[in-house]
Amino acid sequence: MLLSLIVVFAVAAVAASLANAAAYELAWNRRRVSPWQPTPEGVARRTALDRVPVLGWLRLRRDAGVLGRGFWLRPMLVELAFAAAMAALYWWEVWPAKALVVQQPLASLPAEGYSGLRAFAAHFVLAWLMLAASLIDVDEKTIPDEITVRGTLLALVLMTAMPMAALPNVEERAAAPAVGVALRGFKGDLTPGPNGAPVYAEPTHAVAPGEWPDSLAGGPRNQSSLAIGLGCYVLWCFALSTRVWRTRRGVLRGLGLLLTRSLRDLRSRPLREMLVVGVLLISMVWLAGGPAWQGLLTALVGMIGAGSIVWAVRIVGTAALGREAMGFGDVTLMMMIGAFLGWQAGLLIFFLAPFAALLVGVSQVVLRRGDEVPYGPFLCMAAAVLVVQWGVVWPRCEVIFGLGPVVPIVLVVCLAVLGVLLVLWRWFKVRVLGISEDWDDEPVAA
Repeated sequence: MLLSLIVVFAVAAVAASLANAAAYELAWNRRRVSPWQPTPEGVARRTALDRVPVLGWLRLRRDAGVLGRGFWLRPMLVELAFAAAMAALYWWEVWPAKALVVQQPLASLPAEGYSGLRAFAAHFVLAWLMLAASLIDVDEKTIPDEITVRGTLLALVLMTAMPMAALPNVEERAAAPAVGVALRGFKGDLTPGPNGAPVYAEPTHAVAPGEWPDSLAGGPRNQSSLAIGLGCYVLWCFALSTRVWRTRRGVLRGLGLLLTRSLRDLRSRPLREMLVVGVLLISMVWLAGGPAWQGLLTALVGMIGAGSIVWAVRIVGTAALGREAMGFGDVTLMMMIGAFLGWQAGLLIFFLAPFAALLVGVSQVVLRRGDEVPYGPFLCMAAAVLVVQWGVVWPRCEVIFGLGPVVPIVLVVCLAVLGVLLVLWRWFKVRVLGISEDWDDEPVAA
Protein backbone atom coordinates (compact mmCIF):
# COMPACT_ATOMS: atom_id res chain seq x y z
CA MET A 1 0.00 0.00 0.00
CA LEU A 2 2.83 2.40 0.82
CA LEU A 3 4.46 1.77 -2.54
CA SER A 4 1.14 2.34 -4.31
CA LEU A 5 0.64 5.64 -2.50
CA ILE A 6 4.16 6.79 -3.44
CA VAL A 7 3.54 5.98 -7.10
CA VAL A 8 0.17 7.75 -7.09
CA PHE A 9 1.71 10.78 -5.36
CA ALA A 10 4.46 11.01 -7.98
CA VAL A 11 2.11 10.59 -10.95
CA ALA A 12 -0.33 13.13 -9.50
CA ALA A 13 2.48 15.64 -8.94
CA VAL A 14 3.47 15.38 -12.61
CA ALA A 15 -0.19 15.70 -13.63
CA ALA A 16 -0.57 18.82 -11.47
CA SER A 17 2.52 20.29 -13.08
CA LEU A 18 0.87 19.84 -16.47
CA ALA A 19 -2.35 21.34 -15.08
CA ASN A 20 -0.38 24.44 -14.09
CA ALA A 21 1.02 24.59 -17.61
CA ALA A 22 -2.48 24.24 -19.09
CA ALA A 23 -3.80 26.98 -16.81
CA TYR A 24 -1.18 29.41 -18.12
CA GLU A 25 -1.26 28.27 -21.76
CA LEU A 26 -5.05 28.07 -22.24
CA ALA A 27 -5.83 31.30 -20.40
CA TRP A 28 -7.20 34.19 -22.43
CA ASN A 29 -4.12 36.21 -21.43
CA ARG A 30 -1.50 33.54 -21.99
CA ARG A 31 1.51 33.70 -19.70
CA ARG A 32 4.85 31.92 -20.08
CA VAL A 33 5.29 30.86 -16.47
CA SER A 34 5.37 27.06 -16.39
CA PRO A 35 8.62 25.26 -17.20
CA TRP A 36 6.60 23.12 -19.66
CA GLN A 37 6.01 26.24 -21.80
CA PRO A 38 8.57 28.00 -24.00
CA THR A 39 11.06 30.02 -21.98
CA PRO A 40 9.92 33.65 -21.63
CA GLU A 41 12.18 36.48 -22.70
CA GLY A 42 14.67 37.82 -20.20
CA VAL A 43 15.13 34.63 -18.12
CA ALA A 44 17.58 31.76 -18.25
CA ARG A 45 16.60 28.83 -20.43
CA ARG A 46 14.59 26.21 -18.53
CA THR A 47 16.10 22.75 -18.05
CA ALA A 48 14.74 19.29 -17.32
CA LEU A 49 15.34 19.81 -13.60
CA ASP A 50 13.03 22.81 -13.65
CA ARG A 51 10.19 20.47 -14.68
CA VAL A 52 10.51 18.34 -11.55
CA PRO A 53 7.18 18.83 -9.73
CA VAL A 54 7.21 20.93 -6.56
CA LEU A 55 11.01 21.10 -6.29
CA GLY A 56 11.39 22.62 -9.74
CA TRP A 57 9.58 25.77 -8.63
CA LEU A 58 12.21 26.37 -5.97
CA ARG A 59 14.77 26.54 -8.77
CA LEU A 60 12.56 28.90 -10.77
CA ARG A 61 12.69 31.52 -8.04
CA ARG A 62 15.57 32.89 -10.06
CA ASP A 63 13.02 34.31 -12.54
CA ALA A 64 11.30 36.48 -9.93
CA GLY A 65 12.83 39.62 -11.40
CA VAL A 66 10.89 39.09 -14.64
CA LEU A 67 7.79 37.10 -13.61
CA GLY A 68 7.17 38.79 -10.27
CA ARG A 69 7.96 38.13 -6.66
CA GLY A 70 6.38 34.95 -5.33
CA PHE A 71 5.05 33.85 -8.75
CA TRP A 72 6.32 30.34 -8.03
CA LEU A 73 4.47 29.89 -4.75
CA ARG A 74 0.95 29.12 -5.99
CA PRO A 75 1.90 26.53 -8.65
CA MET A 76 4.22 24.79 -6.19
CA LEU A 77 1.46 24.54 -3.57
CA VAL A 78 -1.02 23.38 -6.23
CA GLU A 79 1.25 20.50 -7.23
CA LEU A 80 1.89 19.49 -3.64
CA ALA A 81 -1.78 19.67 -2.65
CA PHE A 82 -3.03 17.79 -5.72
CA ALA A 83 -0.50 15.01 -5.26
CA ALA A 84 -1.44 14.59 -1.61
CA ALA A 85 -5.17 14.70 -2.44
CA MET A 86 -4.89 12.01 -5.13
CA ALA A 87 -2.90 9.75 -2.83
CA ALA A 88 -5.60 10.18 -0.19
CA LEU A 89 -8.31 9.48 -2.78
CA TYR A 90 -6.52 6.29 -3.83
CA TRP A 91 -6.47 5.11 -0.24
CA TRP A 92 -10.13 6.09 0.17
CA GLU A 93 -11.49 4.42 -2.97
CA VAL A 94 -9.14 1.61 -3.95
CA TRP A 95 -7.84 0.14 -0.72
CA PRO A 96 -11.26 -0.71 0.76
CA ALA A 97 -12.33 -2.36 -2.49
CA LYS A 98 -9.40 -4.77 -2.16
CA ALA A 99 -11.08 -6.13 0.97
CA LEU A 100 -13.77 -7.69 -1.23
CA VAL A 101 -15.09 -10.90 0.28
CA VAL A 102 -16.91 -13.18 -2.15
CA GLN A 103 -19.03 -15.95 -0.70
CA GLN A 104 -19.57 -17.55 -4.11
CA PRO A 105 -17.13 -18.26 -6.97
CA LEU A 106 -15.85 -15.10 -8.64
CA ALA A 107 -17.24 -16.22 -12.01
CA SER A 108 -20.77 -15.99 -10.64
CA LEU A 109 -20.50 -12.24 -9.96
CA PRO A 110 -22.25 -9.97 -12.48
CA ALA A 111 -19.85 -8.34 -14.92
CA GLU A 112 -21.09 -4.84 -14.09
CA GLY A 113 -20.04 -4.89 -10.45
CA TYR A 114 -18.47 -1.81 -8.88
CA SER A 115 -14.70 -1.36 -9.29
CA GLY A 116 -12.82 0.91 -6.91
CA LEU A 117 -9.70 1.02 -9.11
CA ARG A 118 -11.62 2.04 -12.20
CA ALA A 119 -13.56 4.60 -10.18
CA PHE A 120 -10.30 6.09 -8.95
CA ALA A 121 -8.93 6.30 -12.49
CA ALA A 122 -12.02 8.17 -13.68
CA HIS A 123 -12.04 10.47 -10.66
CA PHE A 124 -8.32 11.19 -11.10
CA VAL A 125 -8.97 12.40 -14.65
CA LEU A 126 -11.97 14.45 -13.50
CA ALA A 127 -9.96 16.01 -10.66
CA TRP A 128 -7.20 17.02 -13.09
CA LEU A 129 -9.67 18.65 -15.46
CA MET A 130 -11.42 20.48 -12.62
CA LEU A 131 -8.07 21.69 -11.28
CA ALA A 132 -7.05 23.25 -14.60
CA ALA A 133 -10.50 24.78 -15.10
CA SER A 134 -10.59 26.23 -11.58
CA LEU A 135 -7.16 27.82 -11.87
CA ILE A 136 -8.17 29.65 -15.04
CA ASP A 137 -11.56 30.62 -13.63
CA VAL A 138 -9.95 32.12 -10.53
CA ASP A 139 -7.52 34.13 -12.65
CA GLU A 140 -9.84 35.31 -15.42
CA LYS A 141 -13.43 34.34 -14.52
CA THR A 142 -13.65 32.19 -17.63
CA ILE A 143 -13.40 28.47 -18.37
CA PRO A 144 -12.01 27.53 -21.82
CA ASP A 145 -13.76 24.98 -24.01
CA GLU A 146 -10.43 23.29 -24.58
CA ILE A 147 -10.81 21.81 -21.10
CA THR A 148 -14.54 21.21 -20.76
CA VAL A 149 -15.28 19.99 -24.29
CA ARG A 150 -12.36 17.61 -24.47
CA GLY A 151 -13.02 16.56 -20.90
CA THR A 152 -16.64 15.71 -21.74
CA LEU A 153 -15.62 13.64 -24.75
CA LEU A 154 -13.05 11.86 -22.60
CA ALA A 155 -15.72 11.17 -19.96
CA LEU A 156 -17.99 9.58 -22.57
CA VAL A 157 -15.15 7.33 -23.72
CA LEU A 158 -14.13 6.35 -20.18
CA MET A 159 -17.66 5.58 -19.01
CA THR A 160 -18.20 3.46 -22.12
CA ALA A 161 -14.99 1.52 -21.64
CA MET A 162 -15.32 1.37 -17.83
CA PRO A 163 -19.01 1.48 -16.85
CA MET A 164 -17.98 0.04 -13.48
CA ALA A 165 -16.23 3.33 -12.69
CA ALA A 166 -19.47 5.14 -11.86
CA LEU A 167 -20.27 6.09 -8.28
CA PRO A 168 -21.39 3.00 -6.33
CA ASN A 169 -24.97 2.12 -5.53
CA VAL A 170 -24.99 -0.36 -2.65
CA GLU A 171 -28.22 -2.23 -2.07
CA GLU A 172 -29.68 -5.52 -0.93
CA ARG A 173 -30.71 -8.04 -3.53
CA ALA A 174 -32.16 -11.39 -2.67
CA ALA A 175 -31.14 -12.88 -6.02
CA ALA A 176 -27.61 -11.50 -6.08
CA PRO A 177 -24.49 -13.35 -4.91
CA ALA A 178 -23.58 -12.59 -1.31
CA VAL A 179 -20.78 -10.06 -1.46
CA GLY A 180 -18.97 -8.30 1.34
CA VAL A 181 -17.38 -5.06 0.27
CA ALA A 182 -15.75 -2.45 2.49
CA LEU A 183 -16.54 0.87 0.80
CA ARG A 184 -15.51 4.09 2.49
CA GLY A 185 -18.52 5.93 3.83
CA PHE A 186 -20.80 2.92 3.77
CA LYS A 187 -21.25 1.54 7.25
CA GLY A 188 -19.23 -1.49 8.18
CA ASP A 189 -18.86 -4.80 6.42
CA LEU A 190 -21.87 -5.15 4.16
CA THR A 191 -22.22 -8.94 4.23
CA PRO A 192 -25.00 -9.70 4.68
CA GLY A 193 -27.35 -6.73 4.73
CA PRO A 194 -29.18 -5.59 7.86
CA ASN A 195 -32.19 -7.70 6.82
CA GLY A 196 -30.10 -10.77 6.15
CA ALA A 197 -30.22 -10.31 2.36
CA PRO A 198 -27.05 -10.33 0.24
CA VAL A 199 -25.56 -6.94 -0.60
CA TYR A 200 -24.53 -5.92 -4.08
CA ALA A 201 -22.49 -2.91 -5.21
CA GLU A 202 -23.29 -1.72 -8.73
CA PRO A 203 -22.69 1.49 -10.66
CA THR A 204 -25.19 4.31 -10.14
CA HIS A 205 -26.84 4.37 -13.56
CA ALA A 206 -29.22 6.84 -15.17
CA VAL A 207 -32.38 5.50 -13.49
CA ALA A 208 -30.89 4.67 -10.08
CA PRO A 209 -32.06 3.86 -7.48
CA GLY A 210 -34.52 1.98 -9.71
CA GLU A 211 -33.68 -1.05 -11.77
CA TRP A 212 -32.24 -0.60 -15.26
CA PRO A 213 -35.26 -1.17 -17.56
CA ASP A 214 -35.20 -3.34 -20.66
CA SER A 215 -36.46 -0.38 -22.68
CA LEU A 216 -33.10 1.38 -22.19
CA ALA A 217 -31.02 -1.62 -23.24
CA GLY A 218 -29.05 -1.45 -26.46
CA GLY A 219 -29.82 -3.28 -29.67
CA PRO A 220 -32.07 -2.85 -32.71
CA ARG A 221 -35.24 -3.53 -30.70
CA ASN A 222 -34.83 -0.49 -28.44
CA GLN A 223 -34.81 2.53 -30.73
CA SER A 224 -36.09 4.72 -27.90
CA SER A 225 -32.85 4.32 -25.94
CA LEU A 226 -30.86 5.32 -29.03
CA ALA A 227 -33.09 8.36 -29.48
CA ILE A 228 -32.43 9.42 -25.89
CA GLY A 229 -28.67 9.02 -26.27
CA LEU A 230 -28.48 10.84 -29.60
CA GLY A 231 -30.81 13.57 -28.35
CA CYS A 232 -28.50 14.24 -25.41
CA TYR A 233 -25.43 14.37 -27.66
CA VAL A 234 -27.06 16.68 -30.24
CA LEU A 235 -28.22 19.01 -27.46
CA TRP A 236 -24.64 19.14 -26.14
CA CYS A 237 -23.36 20.05 -29.62
CA PHE A 238 -26.04 22.74 -29.82
CA ALA A 239 -24.80 24.12 -26.50
CA LEU A 240 -21.35 24.54 -28.04
CA SER A 241 -22.65 26.57 -30.99
CA THR A 242 -23.20 30.33 -31.15
CA ARG A 243 -26.46 31.16 -29.37
CA VAL A 244 -27.06 34.93 -29.52
CA TRP A 245 -30.36 35.92 -27.89
CA ARG A 246 -31.72 39.24 -29.21
CA THR A 247 -35.35 40.18 -28.57
CA ARG A 248 -35.56 43.77 -29.82
CA ARG A 249 -37.76 42.64 -32.73
CA GLY A 250 -39.74 40.11 -30.77
CA VAL A 251 -39.22 36.76 -29.13
CA LEU A 252 -40.05 34.72 -32.24
CA ARG A 253 -37.60 36.73 -34.35
CA GLY A 254 -34.96 36.30 -31.67
CA LEU A 255 -35.58 32.55 -31.51
CA GLY A 256 -35.29 32.28 -35.28
CA LEU A 257 -31.99 34.17 -35.25
CA LEU A 258 -30.67 31.93 -32.48
CA LEU A 259 -31.54 28.73 -34.36
CA THR A 260 -30.14 30.07 -37.65
CA ARG A 261 -26.76 30.88 -36.14
CA SER A 262 -26.63 27.63 -34.22
CA LEU A 263 -27.40 25.54 -37.32
CA ARG A 264 -24.75 27.42 -39.25
CA ASP A 265 -22.17 26.45 -36.64
CA LEU A 266 -23.35 22.84 -36.60
CA ARG A 267 -22.79 22.65 -40.37
CA SER A 268 -19.27 24.05 -40.03
CA ARG A 269 -16.05 22.63 -38.67
CA PRO A 270 -15.27 21.45 -36.03
CA LEU A 271 -18.82 20.92 -34.73
CA ARG A 272 -19.84 19.18 -37.96
CA GLU A 273 -17.18 16.49 -37.61
CA MET A 274 -17.81 16.19 -33.87
CA LEU A 275 -21.53 15.70 -34.48
CA VAL A 276 -21.20 13.15 -37.29
CA VAL A 277 -18.49 11.06 -35.64
CA GLY A 278 -20.26 11.17 -32.28
CA VAL A 279 -23.57 10.00 -33.74
CA LEU A 280 -21.84 7.10 -35.52
CA LEU A 281 -19.92 5.96 -32.44
CA ILE A 282 -22.95 6.22 -30.16
CA SER A 283 -24.97 4.15 -32.64
CA MET A 284 -22.25 1.49 -32.73
CA VAL A 285 -22.19 1.20 -28.94
CA TRP A 286 -25.99 1.03 -28.92
CA LEU A 287 -25.94 -1.87 -31.38
CA ALA A 288 -23.41 -3.72 -29.22
CA GLY A 289 -25.50 -3.11 -26.08
CA GLY A 290 -24.44 -4.54 -22.72
CA PRO A 291 -22.67 -2.69 -19.90
CA ALA A 292 -20.86 -0.39 -22.37
CA TRP A 293 -24.18 1.05 -23.59
CA GLN A 294 -25.44 1.40 -20.04
CA GLY A 295 -22.30 3.34 -19.11
CA LEU A 296 -22.47 5.55 -22.20
CA LEU A 297 -26.18 6.32 -21.87
CA THR A 298 -25.73 7.09 -18.18
CA ALA A 299 -22.92 9.51 -19.05
CA LEU A 300 -24.97 11.19 -21.80
CA VAL A 301 -28.00 11.64 -19.56
CA GLY A 302 -25.74 12.85 -16.73
CA MET A 303 -24.09 15.33 -19.08
CA ILE A 304 -27.39 16.96 -20.09
CA GLY A 305 -29.13 16.50 -16.74
CA ALA A 306 -26.39 18.19 -14.73
CA GLY A 307 -25.64 20.85 -17.32
CA SER A 308 -29.29 21.77 -17.84
CA ILE A 309 -29.64 22.69 -14.18
CA VAL A 310 -26.89 25.31 -14.37
CA TRP A 311 -28.08 26.38 -17.83
CA ALA A 312 -31.54 27.07 -16.41
CA VAL A 313 -30.01 29.02 -13.52
CA ARG A 314 -28.05 31.07 -16.05
CA ILE A 315 -31.22 31.94 -18.01
CA VAL A 316 -33.27 32.74 -14.90
CA GLY A 317 -30.42 34.74 -13.35
CA THR A 318 -29.83 36.76 -16.51
CA ALA A 319 -33.52 37.63 -16.72
CA ALA A 320 -33.70 38.58 -13.03
CA LEU A 321 -30.48 40.61 -12.85
CA GLY A 322 -30.72 42.27 -16.26
CA ARG A 323 -27.22 41.11 -17.18
CA GLU A 324 -25.34 37.89 -17.74
CA ALA A 325 -25.56 36.12 -14.39
CA MET A 326 -23.23 33.21 -15.09
CA GLY A 327 -20.72 32.41 -17.79
CA PHE A 328 -21.51 29.56 -20.14
CA GLY A 329 -18.22 27.98 -19.14
CA ASP A 330 -19.92 27.00 -15.88
CA VAL A 331 -22.58 25.18 -17.92
CA THR A 332 -20.06 23.22 -20.00
CA LEU A 333 -18.07 22.50 -16.83
CA MET A 334 -21.17 21.05 -15.20
CA MET A 335 -21.88 18.99 -18.31
CA MET A 336 -18.39 17.51 -18.02
CA ILE A 337 -18.87 16.74 -14.33
CA GLY A 338 -22.28 15.18 -15.03
CA ALA A 339 -20.79 12.94 -17.71
CA PHE A 340 -18.34 11.58 -15.14
CA LEU A 341 -20.62 11.38 -12.09
CA GLY A 342 -24.20 11.17 -13.39
CA TRP A 343 -27.18 13.49 -13.20
CA GLN A 344 -28.01 12.50 -9.61
CA ALA A 345 -24.62 13.71 -8.42
CA GLY A 346 -24.98 16.81 -10.61
CA LEU A 347 -28.22 17.72 -8.89
CA LEU A 348 -26.62 17.37 -5.46
CA ILE A 349 -23.63 19.45 -6.57
CA PHE A 350 -26.04 22.16 -7.70
CA PHE A 351 -27.40 22.41 -4.15
CA LEU A 352 -24.02 22.07 -2.40
CA ALA A 353 -21.96 24.61 -4.35
CA PRO A 354 -23.90 27.80 -3.46
CA PHE A 355 -23.09 27.55 0.26
CA ALA A 356 -19.41 28.39 -0.13
CA ALA A 357 -20.08 30.70 -3.10
CA LEU A 358 -22.61 32.72 -1.10
CA LEU A 359 -20.13 33.28 1.71
CA VAL A 360 -17.43 34.45 -0.69
CA GLY A 361 -19.90 36.55 -2.71
CA VAL A 362 -21.26 38.44 0.28
CA SER A 363 -17.73 39.08 1.55
CA GLN A 364 -16.74 40.46 -1.84
CA VAL A 365 -19.75 42.78 -1.96
CA VAL A 366 -18.90 44.18 1.46
CA LEU A 367 -15.14 44.47 0.95
CA ARG A 368 -14.81 45.20 -2.78
CA ARG A 369 -18.27 46.57 -3.66
CA GLY A 370 -18.64 44.00 -6.43
CA ASP A 371 -20.54 40.77 -6.82
CA GLU A 372 -18.69 38.93 -9.59
CA VAL A 373 -17.49 35.60 -8.22
CA PRO A 374 -15.99 32.76 -10.28
CA TYR A 375 -18.50 29.96 -9.73
CA GLY A 376 -16.58 27.14 -11.41
CA PRO A 377 -14.23 26.42 -8.47
CA PHE A 378 -17.22 26.03 -6.13
CA LEU A 379 -18.83 23.52 -8.48
CA CYS A 380 -15.55 21.63 -8.54
CA MET A 381 -15.21 21.70 -4.76
CA ALA A 382 -18.76 20.42 -4.33
CA ALA A 383 -18.04 17.62 -6.82
CA ALA A 384 -14.89 16.63 -4.94
CA VAL A 385 -16.71 16.56 -1.60
CA LEU A 386 -19.53 14.52 -3.08
CA VAL A 387 -17.17 11.90 -4.54
CA VAL A 388 -15.52 11.37 -1.16
CA GLN A 389 -18.75 11.46 0.84
CA TRP A 390 -20.92 9.58 -1.65
CA GLY A 391 -21.37 6.70 0.76
CA VAL A 392 -22.89 9.11 3.29
CA VAL A 393 -24.94 11.25 0.91
CA TRP A 394 -26.42 8.67 -1.46
CA PRO A 395 -28.20 6.44 1.10
CA ARG A 396 -29.93 9.54 2.46
CA CYS A 397 -30.90 10.97 -0.93
CA GLU A 398 -31.76 7.95 -3.06
CA VAL A 399 -35.32 8.03 -1.73
CA ILE A 400 -35.71 11.52 -3.23
CA PHE A 401 -34.45 10.37 -6.63
CA GLY A 402 -36.90 7.49 -6.49
CA LEU A 403 -39.85 9.92 -6.52
CA GLY A 404 -39.77 10.15 -10.30
CA PRO A 405 -41.74 13.12 -11.75
CA VAL A 406 -41.65 14.95 -8.40
CA VAL A 407 -37.94 15.75 -8.88
CA PRO A 408 -38.32 18.05 -11.94
CA ILE A 409 -41.32 19.73 -10.32
CA VAL A 410 -39.22 20.55 -7.26
CA LEU A 411 -36.47 21.91 -9.52
CA VAL A 412 -38.89 24.21 -11.33
CA VAL A 413 -40.13 25.57 -7.99
CA CYS A 414 -36.54 26.13 -6.83
CA LEU A 415 -35.74 28.01 -10.03
CA ALA A 416 -38.78 30.25 -9.55
CA VAL A 417 -37.75 31.00 -5.97
CA LEU A 418 -34.21 31.71 -7.18
CA GLY A 419 -35.54 34.23 -9.71
CA VAL A 420 -37.49 36.07 -7.01
CA LEU A 421 -34.47 36.14 -4.69
CA LEU A 422 -32.22 37.51 -7.43
CA VAL A 423 -34.70 40.28 -8.20
CA LEU A 424 -34.73 41.23 -4.52
CA TRP A 425 -30.94 41.08 -4.44
CA ARG A 426 -30.72 43.43 -7.42
CA TRP A 427 -33.01 45.91 -5.70
CA PHE A 428 -31.03 45.68 -2.43
CA LYS A 429 -27.69 46.15 -4.20
CA VAL A 430 -28.81 49.24 -6.09
CA ARG A 431 -31.11 50.93 -3.57
CA VAL A 432 -29.46 50.02 -0.25
CA LEU A 433 -25.80 49.41 -1.04
CA GLY A 434 -25.69 52.03 -3.78
CA ILE A 435 -23.81 49.85 -6.28
CA SER A 436 -24.50 51.08 -9.81
CA GLU A 437 -25.15 48.72 -12.69
CA ASP A 438 -23.36 49.05 -16.01
CA TRP A 439 -25.57 47.19 -18.42
CA ASP A 440 -25.53 48.19 -22.07
CA ASP A 441 -28.52 46.10 -23.24
CA GLU A 442 -26.33 44.12 -25.64
CA PRO A 443 -27.47 40.65 -26.76
CA VAL A 444 -26.21 37.79 -24.64
CA ALA A 445 -25.58 34.11 -25.28
CA ALA A 446 -28.61 32.05 -24.34
